Amino acid sequence: MSPRQKLLLFGAAAAVRLSLFAVFPALPALLAGRVEVSTPVTSFKRLQEGVFLYTHNVSPYDGGVYHQAPLFLPLFSLLPNPSTLPLPTNLLYALVDLLSANSIAQIADSGQNVATRLFTSSRKDSRWSSLAIAAGFLLNPFTIATCLARSTSSFTSLFILTAIAKASHGASITFVLALSFAAYLSMHPILLFPPLLILLYDTRALKTNTKPNVWSFTMLHTLGFAAAMGALLSASAFMTGSWDFLGATYGVRLLLPDLTPNVGLWWYFFIEMFDSFREFFLGVFWLHAASYMPGLTIRLHKQPLFVACTLTGVFAIFTPYPSIADAALYLSLVPLFRHLFPLMRYTFMASAAILYASVLGPAFYHLWVYAGSGNANFFYAITLVWSLGLSIILGDFIFAALRDELDVDRPELQGKEVKRI
Repeated sequence: MSPRQKLLLFGAAAAVRLSLFAVFPALPALLAGRVEVSTPVTSFKRLQEGVFLYTHNVSPYDGGVYHQAPLFLPLFSLLPNPSTLPLPTNLLYALVDLLSANSIAQIADSGQNVATRLFTSSRKDSRWSSLAIAAGFLLNPFTIATCLARSTSSFTSLFILTAIAKASHGASITFVLALSFAAYLSMHPILLFPPLLILLYDTRALKTNTKPNVWSFTMLHTLGFAAAMGALLSASAFMTGSWDFLGATYGVRLLLPDLTPNVGLWWYFFIEMFDSFREFFLGVFWLHAASYMPGLTIRLHKQPLFVACTLTGVFAIFTPYPSIADAALYLSLVPLFRHLFPLMRYTFMASAAILYASVLGPAFYHLWVYAGSGNANFFYAITLVWSLGLSIILGDFIFAALRDELDVDRPELQGKEVKRI
């Protein structure tokens, strides 16, 4: 990607966002109220409420409305009120998207998507340029909608992409800092630490032509990550004057007290759940969401970047408060593995399910909440279709990665049908 091409792409992407902000001034508030875009833990409206309480010396966690990281408060309190002067806030979110796209381009430039220390795909020449992959992120309608809604999930996506980019280039300190910020903001990115640590190790080994001691490398970075997380939490406690924010931020994610509808699988299930079974199924759901990381990391340890990208898809489906921002992150990372596309089997079905849910989701929510001619089953049914589409993509990509490994390990089986026994 030449500097001129990058400048043109990033300039066009920023212009699209700022133009939509300017031409449709009511659009951000409309999108911020959509349950598909904003959740109780990423909503810009709730962030504004928290900032108002913070600037008036009232704990933002007293009212039970604000469930986001404390360090957002001093950042957004420095900006003018977005209802009267929205430009600085709009510029901030446009900048976040541009930085995220730059990180995706760095990931693509690293080459870790097709060739790692332990594995090189036989289809490594089939890949898209970093410019095309960055454009896919910047021009993704889900990404643009998230930016316009000013959801704080944009910051989580930025730090996740930065952590992946720095790990793929062997930058230890910035990797640890970026991933600690991502985990601090949303908690679940902590599951990315093992595969990204393997990616960092492989990259460092390739760059230095030596293999660092595995145990000392792991302990050093684990302690660094823990120290960074401790520093962020301590700074938050110092700023708010207590540790009450832990229950209001991470406790809400863990215990799911707010059952506002979203595109995920949890809210309807726990609405219908008897209270006596709630703790058990909370444990089951969280165990299920976390159980993908060990299996994928162990089985696909030769392709740690693929594991990290796949886990972002798991987050988009199985975390308690997902939104289209999580899907946008995963779908923007999928093009990194262009060489796996010929091995996929259900691309049409998955694409049709995603498009179907994207169109009918808002319609069914309107029928339920505003028109009164439907019920919660309408909206939950379409969120199941949405999750089904993402699950098909996720499963198909894992199959394609395993088939790609098989074609390298057993060339005589290339092109032949394989069956799971």
